[in-house]
Amino acid sequence: QPQFVESGGGLVQPGGSLRLSCAASGFMLDYKAIGWFRQAPGKEREGVSCVSSGGRDTSYADSVKGRFTVSRDNAKNTVYLQMNSLKPEDTAIYYCALKLSPFCGGWDSMNYRYWGQGTQVTVSS
Repeated sequence: QPQFVESGGGLVQPGGSLRLSCAASGFMLDYKAIGWFRQAPGKEREGVSCVSSGGRDTSYADSVKGRFTVSRDNAKNTVYLQMNSLKPEDTAIYYCALKLSPFCGGWDSMNYRYWGQGTQVTVSS
């Protein structure tokens, strides 16, 4: 069954860094954009970042711009999210999903498939 498996979350102090991984299983993600989303307790899921199929184009939510960097290694069928200068408000479960397009542009969840179980990121002192 096609799915993503996210990993790399954990507890980190404010100002710290984490690198999340998103490994595709049961399908190849070469020709599709991949989005990262997060959901904090009591809040709606929000789009965080997206990387196009070839990895050349990326987009970020304003709240993470300049701190997070998305990348992909199609040979490893994996997408990454490097998160630096983490803040308590970054605390959430982080998910990745396959966009039904090679291009980024919007995080309407209706355009994404194969959601993983997520990985918890907690930023706290």
